[in-house]
Amino acid sequence: MLARPVYVAGAVRSAIGRRRGVLAGVHPADLGGAVVAELLERTGAAGDAAAEVDDVILGCVTQLGAQSTNLARIVALSAGLPESVPGTTIDRQCGSSQQALNFGVQAIASGDQDLVVAGGVEVMSRIPIASAAFVGAEHGMGLPRDGELWRKRYGDEEISQFRGAQLIADHWSVSRERMEEFALASHARALAARDGGLFDAEIAPVYGLARDEGPRADTTAEKMAALKPLAEGGTLTAAVASQISDGAAVLLLASETAVERHGLTPLARVVAQTVVGSDPVMMLTGPIPATARVLAKAGLSAGDIDFFEVNEAFASVVLAWQHETGVGADRTNVLGGAISLGHPLGATGARLATTLVHHLHRTGARYGLQVMCEGGGMANATILERV
Repeated sequence: MLARPVYVAGAVRSAIGRRRGVLAGVHPADLGGAVVAELLERTGAAGDAAAEVDDVILGCVTQLGAQSTNLARIVALSAGLPESVPGTTIDRQCGSSQQALNFGVQAIASGDQDLVVAGGVEVMSRIPIASAAFVGAEHGMGLPRDGELWRKRYGDEEISQFRGAQLIADHWSVSRERMEEFALASHARALAARDGGLFDAEIAPVYGLARDEGPRADTTAEKMAALKPLAEGGTLTAAVASQISDGAAVLLLASETAVERHGLTPLARVVAQTVVGSDPVMMLTGPIPATARVLAKAGLSAGDIDFFEVNEAFASVVLAWQHETGVGADRTNVLGGAISLGHPLGATGARLATTLVHHLHRTGARYGLQVMCEGGGMANATILERV
């Protein structure tokens, strides 16, 4: 349990733009800045409280070009925060903005800080996935397969998230048909949520986009079945993988002192959080041990959790997690996930938290747990309680 209570006093995201969609031409600092500005305005922290923000911590995976040179600092200034407010950018691969959230929680729980903006931004249309891994490079997907010490430990095995997802499908005997059923359900859930207005309260309609572009109403089982596998002899296709996307999401974290001083309204309390390492070759199995560890830290069981958000990097990842945890589809990604909504890498962890917080309030549920796999074999997990 945390040494000092930490509250989520606000949670806002952009709508998620499809690759080469409405947000494709927006500078990442502008996208992040607009969402941070909206967060501060909605929470009532845009006035005197803004000067007391202790830090802006943002995740961004591909820190290259427009996303380089400490993007979080540029976002903070673009949002209109005082120059006295610092910012730092972190990379824990797909979990970067969830780690930003967790770092902010740690700073407040320790008593070192009281008010933190945490989240992430990624405009993948401008900075494609793994761009940084091929700059100058003998590296592939950021993993040093040509490094002597790496090869001594792991040999010459192919290292990629695509192979990891296929290894998971093989290990847990997850068929292509089952993955496609899962993907089709993700689109159906996201469409129902989007068209039913369930995301409206969490979305800041910035740069002309007020609705997620990713969910596809024209997706069918027949279309999915017709796609070629990503690798010869494999069962994974683009239909069962997350979408390349553009987006930003941020949360305002506050101590009890900050809540009282600035008249903030807590939405949730952070109950527990963790991060784990896992097999870097299979790579994407981390959510399984991360879920067990964070539940143990919180003194809870899976049965105590009302809703789970498990990042849909690939359908096989979530289906393997469900097999091991015993958690059913009725509590997992009930509003869709990255397969349908999209996966703007550095922003997705904060997007999951934002959606989870709002869904807990809409339903009156108590506990939510979010977890996501990460490149290199890691996973973050966080439990939130509605206030």
